[in-house]
Amino acid sequence: MNIASFAIRKKTVTLFLTVLMVVGGILAYGRLGKLEDPEFTIKTAVVVTTYPGATPREVEEEVTDAVETAVQQLGQVKRVRSISQEGMSTVYVDIKDTYTAQDLPQIWDELRRKVNDGQRNLPPGAGPSLVNDDYGAVYGVYFALTGEGYSLEELRRTADFLRKELLLVDGVARVEIGGIQKEGVFVEIARATLAQLGIPLNQIVQSLQAQNLVVSTGKVDVGAERLRIDPTGAFTSVEQIGGLLLRGSTGNLIRLDDIAVISREPVTPSQSLMRFDGRPAIGLGVANVAGGNVITMGEAVKKRLAELEGQIPLGMDLGLIYYQSDTVQASIDNFVVNLIEAVVIVIALLLVFMGLRTGLLIGVILLLTILATFVAMKTMAIDLQSISLGALIIALGMLVDNAIVVADGMLVRIETGQDGEQAAAAVVSQTQLPLLGATFIAILAFAPIGLSPDSTGEFCRSLFLVVAISLSLSWILAVTVTPLLGVMTLRSSPAMEGKDPYGGRLYDLYRSVLLFCLRRRAATVAVTMGLLALAFFGFGRVPQTFFPDSSSPQFSMDFWWPQGTRIEETSDQIRRVETFLLEQPETESVTTFVGQGALRFILNYTPGDPGSNYAQIIVKTRDAAFTRPLMEKVRTAAQRDLPDVEPRIKAFAKGTSSGAKVQVRLVGSDNDVLRRLGEEARGLMIADGRTVNIRNDWENRVKVIRPVIDEARARQAGLSRPDIAGALELAFGGTRSGLYREGDRLIPIIARFPAAERDNVETLPDTPVWSPLVGRYIALSQVTERLATVAEDPVIRRRDRMKTLTVECDAGDGDANALLERLRPRVEGLSLPQGYRMEWGGEYESSRDAQKGLMGMIPLGFLAIVVILVVLFNGLRETGLILLCLPLSLIGMTAGLLLMGQPFSFMALLGFLSLAGMLIKNAIVLLDQFNLEIGQGKPPFQAIVDSSVSRTRPVLMAALTTVLGMIPLYFDALFASMAVTIMFGLSFATVLTLLVVPVLYVLFFRIKEENA
Repeated sequence: MNIASFAIRKKTVTLFLTVLMVVGGILAYGRLGKLEDPEFTIKTAVVVTTYPGATPREVEEEVTDAVETAVQQLGQVKRVRSISQEGMSTVYVDIKDTYTAQDLPQIWDELRRKVNDGQRNLPPGAGPSLVNDDYGAVYGVYFALTGEGYSLEELRRTADFLRKELLLVDGVARVEIGGIQKEGVFVEIARATLAQLGIPLNQIVQSLQAQNLVVSTGKVDVGAERLRIDPTGAFTSVEQIGGLLLRGSTGNLIRLDDIAVISREPVTPSQSLMRFDGRPAIGLGVANVAGGNVITMGEAVKKRLAELEGQIPLGMDLGLIYYQSDTVQASIDNFVVNLIEAVVIVIALLLVFMGLRTGLLIGVILLLTILATFVAMKTMAIDLQSISLGALIIALGMLVDNAIVVADGMLVRIETGQDGEQAAAAVVSQTQLPLLGATFIAILAFAPIGLSPDSTGEFCRSLFLVVAISLSLSWILAVTVTPLLGVMTLRSSPAMEGKDPYGGRLYDLYRSVLLFCLRRRAATVAVTMGLLALAFFGFGRVPQTFFPDSSSPQFSMDFWWPQGTRIEETSDQIRRVETFLLEQPETESVTTFVGQGALRFILNYTPGDPGSNYAQIIVKTRDAAFTRPLMEKVRTAAQRDLPDVEPRIKAFAKGTSSGAKVQVRLVGSDNDVLRRLGEEARGLMIADGRTVNIRNDWENRVKVIRPVIDEARARQAGLSRPDIAGALELAFGGTRSGLYREGDRLIPIIARFPAAERDNVETLPDTPVWSPLVGRYIALSQVTERLATVAEDPVIRRRDRMKTLTVECDAGDGDANALLERLRPRVEGLSLPQGYRMEWGGEYESSRDAQKGLMGMIPLGFLAIVVILVVLFNGLRETGLILLCLPLSLIGMTAGLLLMGQPFSFMALLGFLSLAGMLIKNAIVLLDQFNLEIGQGKPPFQAIVDSSVSRTRPVLMAALTTVLGMIPLYFDALFASMAVTIMFGLSFATVLTLLVVPVLYVLFFRIKEENA
């Protein structure tokens, strides 16, 4: 059955379905999910285990190792990373790339079971381990709540109110509050008072704990009712805590507020601080439901906040850190404009070179294909985002290929006097299978992108899916709707009557050049090989990168002061940079985080690890054009005002990359050796002279005061190490002594000494320790030999249970690949002791993993392409000929990247792979026509020339529409290198294909001109 004839006979059905596609496409476009960039799954969970009082080494050996052992029993684990620091173990569990987002809930359940089973191996006082599988949650709507004259507690209460209200908004999955300073109820007792009264510390702690403890009180039957018994005595206000009665050493009762000062205030030192434009702030992050429309959710949040405006205290403001819906809307609008521009360019080109009727016909088919693709995208839950819209633009030229071949063939036959329906049937019958095979091959060229299992493959997967959908639809429409509309619209031109349809300057010029090349076959092949060799040489000079930086009007700054720096000192130091930024005209807002970074507000953003020495600034500029200049300006200012701290100043990246671009991991067993090697590697990075953001992730060692206990005297006083530790905690930090309940909040009650006594290291020897045998407090110096000061590693990092120190840096000129090429031989020249090894991470590792996933799929795709070619031509020579033409695209690609100053990025690699499909499709069209005309009895040499000339317009038009359709993508940071790769690669390769394919065919089949 001829598909075209069937579609023409069922004209009403075909047109009806066409109208349905138009209506469905318009409706589907409005209902598609909208994102700025595609989502990819962060396949990482975090296991946090506390071990109060333990040193980093004790945490590593007693807790981290036990948790890692339990976690690595999970078969799905790809890698285990850990951080051991004072009192806390953090284990990151990375899952293998082969598992999808749908597999993760089950994997996280298994992980929890493994971690729970491993709890019995933890030492006393450690745990329980908490598993956080929402590590990758993204809070795309991010506010900073500020209020002049309001306390942080008042801001917190308002933020909590807003959180409860926003959770009810459609599309909101979760709302997180950040930058909260925890409150505590403090009971301060002077040392002298405690010693004078002779009240043991544990008595005060036990009394406070017991007073507010929730316990069952029973019920009693009263007649027909059963009543609950609820005695009073629980603290209902801070003032009531002062009324707690304690028994003194003489047996008398003493009110707590007679011997202590009771207050409610923020806990210091705070775990984190946050400021927005220099004012104290509370962060409020809103996350979208999975697969939801970010724009719709953002509008709903705006609307709800406007409704709540009257309930927000006067003077409080919601500053905007990031509003993904606005960013997404701008991004989608920009890409839609790019898509429209590309469509207009393609249709204009068709009108110029194909004539009005034919151009409009193919333009209509193009629009139908796009609308039908929207329907399929909605059905398959593919969102509108940079990659999926970019895929449509990339596919534009290929979408018209099939329609051009059919329409051009019909037009030629109609102009020679053939009936429209007969022309349609003949053309479709002749071309439908070659076009179907070519279409599948074009799809298969993109298949490695869609089948790659890693996060980069997931990020780019919609590129493959959208191309596959749109190309499949283009073939269907080319053999159904195109013939019908061609019969309805195409007419023979009187001006063409009696004329050669392949006459004209273009055809004559091409025929002359082709004959010249065919008669000089060896020279043509030699020149082609020379150009290819030159391209291979030139490619070595093309800079390489993974993903480009974003063109967003935002950048981040990370600062690390020496380990052990107080958070208050870190906060004061970072104010200098904060103040400088606020004075710059390019700055729109400055958000400062001290102690820990921001919530994850974009998917590829990862904050630094929490610490009192860490600060981060998120800067929003008034325009994206100001970002780079302001980054350089603030780098200079930071080096001037903070000479001992080098900030990491980075633009946000596109794609899946994050962190420093160049990283070297040193793996071994001894901390001292790792630090020595790390310093040597750091020195080589500094010596390069073109590096910035140099640091190692273990940072500096810190000083620790270590009282050396005299065991004999301690035992004589009836004291153990926990007794002495408890006394020190009370004296210099505070002892948690119960809970004060206020609504849904649990506020710790902390007993401590007054500030004048606990902040003075000179009072350390006089710290009072309760001796149960003596029955009074004794000075710490009576049970210690001396006070030693030692250095320890504040952080111990491991990777797959091996200690790993990472030294990292970025390229000052932005060329990370060139920096790596310079550093690698020098760093790898370091002498590593036996049992130690070196690994390269950063952009090199990310790019390698992404390419590994991609290259792992290429053999399957290549095999499928070969199979299709063999089936299409029933021969191996045609298949080999076509495959030999594939490297030709390297000539144009190399020239284009060098000429336009673009790097060879991962997206350029995808563009290079997609070129294979385009070139094979062109070659199939040529070879199919060769075989057809030779099979009809025409002399082979003449058949090759005539076939090549007859296919010139479809091949050139397909290439031109693709190349010119790429122009809007050139101005997008993510797609620029891909656009250059396709534009130049396809341009050169198409010209060479029109010349080299006939030459190779003549050589392969040993055709001579005299046989014509």
